[in-house]
Amino acid sequence: MTASSFPFIQGRRTVLRAGALALGLGTAALAFAQPAAWPTRPLSLVVPFPAGGTTDVLARALAEKLSQSLGQPVVVESRPGAGATLGADYVAKAKPDGYTLLMGAVHHTIATSVYKKLPYDFQKDLAPITVVAMVPNVLVINAASTPAKNVAELVALAKAAPGKLAYGSNGNGTAQHLIGTQFQASTGTTLLHVPYKGSGPLTTDLLGGQVAMSFDTITPVLQHIKGGKLRALAVTTARRSSVLPDVPTLEEAGLKGFDIGTWFGVLAPAATPKEIVARLNIEMVKIIRSPDFAQRMQAIGAEPLGGTQEEMARQIREETAKFGKLVKEGGVAIE
Repeated sequence: MTASSFPFIQGRRTVLRAGALALGLGTAALAFAQPAAWPTRPLSLVVPFPAGGTTDVLARALAEKLSQSLGQPVVVESRPGAGATLGADYVAKAKPDGYTLLMGAVHHTIATSVYKKLPYDFQKDLAPITVVAMVPNVLVINAASTPAKNVAELVALAKAAPGKLAYGSNGNGTAQHLIGTQFQASTGTTLLHVPYKGSGPLTTDLLGGQVAMSFDTITPVLQHIKGGKLRALAVTTARRSSVLPDVPTLEEAGLKGFDIGTWFGVLAPAATPKEIVARLNIEMVKIIRSPDFAQRMQAIGAEPLGGTQEEMARQIREETAKFGKLVKEGGVAIE
């Protein structure tokens, strides 16, 4: 007696074979749908400014810890130029596989309005991961070549020689540039704007007297303030800095409502798998909120933040609108 004598056995075998085939296909489909193991090679964290500035310092501090948590090197790559937009464009167009990230900043929300023809859309082409830190900006002057002891004396110097007093920035369309335009509007002065590619070359020229002043973040100038080569006249945020507690805010110096600081955060190409972006957020927030990282941030005048992807996206939307208004009022535009 053979199995063919019992049709229901034949049918059952057919069903089992079909089921096994379906299970195999389903398993293959599931395996295909799941992202491959990540990361399996080094990551690149792009800094859109030269080495030595705040963006670079923060990126290196984060990259060191992230390398340990991910088990792969995170290499800081400098791609400066055009007010931080060259680096942003590079990452926006990079392969969205989680291996190329951008250390972005408030500058990018300003550049959206300043540059008439950007080759990327900061909100559409990049996916926010988390805000890393906020660093106050500080109005500093060359202590040897600029005799002002406070903001009022600096304003008097500027009014005595309209367009002669030069201030340096990290580039056209950066926070430092916009703070300079707001300072002029608030004080009725006319300053000469000198854009640089980043804090490194700017600080060198500020120390050398090629420019009289800057509104840079605290990090690259802190040691020179403490050393006496630069004089801090005011911070540009609503609150005083914990590392410069004796330096007043611009509002305290008479410029009502002045409150502009610089935040830094990490982004990835927009199409990066959500699972990878979520993993990066978890790892980075854990690092940012650790006591060790907080201590390192305190030493450079930064306030560690960390938060959700949605919070960073909302901040970008709100500040793009806010700075768009300030850019229009200040008449700042770059072809």
